[in-house]
Amino acid sequence: MEKLRLAVLASGRGSNLQAIMNACQEGRINAEVVVVLSDQENALALERAKQKKIPALCVNPQEFLTREAYEKKLMEVIKGFTVDYLLLAGFMRILSPVFIRGVAIPILNIHPSLLPAFSGLNAQRQALEYGVRYSGCTVHFVDEGVDTGPIISQAVVPVYPDDTEESLAQRILQEEHQLYPQVIQLLSKGRICCEGRKVIIIEEEQISE
Repeated sequence: MEKLRLAVLASGRGSNLQAIMNACQEGRINAEVVVVLSDQENALALERAKQKKIPALCVNPQEFLTREAYEKKLMEVIKGFTVDYLLLAGFMRILSPVFIRGVAIPILNIHPSLLPAFSGLNAQRQALEYGVRYSGCTVHFVDEGVDTGPIISQAVVPVYPDDTEESLAQRILQEEHQLYPQVIQLLSKGRICCEGRKVIIIEEEQISE
């Protein structure tokens, strides 16, 4: 079976990107990251990709007069690498419906809460302020809303009375590093399908039948 070809958009340190690249390199997922793009020239994610000899490019939105022009350039680059899936890994820009439809491949995102709770920015702060006993992370398909796409998989972490945003974020991040590669491996095996908003994970025995 051919490897899935992945493009990754990241704005920051790229720890989820690193987890995905490591899983690819170690053969834990049948996929390869073929390009990493960032909207930040100094993003550590770009350096992580370069260390793995993966094409790493900054598409700086400040160099474009409009959002439409910026997203058009992103699409051109992604399509040039013949990608199966586009992964958001700490990409801090909301993609427009025009981009989502135009890129014409499934887009995945990982969010540091148990969606639909605490969508948007500062999810860990939202969780602490609300007083929940459990939080976690969610991998979902991206639709035209903000963190509203069909949920693929989630991981749960406890929230402790003495938690800060930083301590909760770190505990969630550890789960993110496990969950994202697991979902990509399910995709590579053809074990994920959507029925409306409901994501079905098919048992391996059913695939082989």
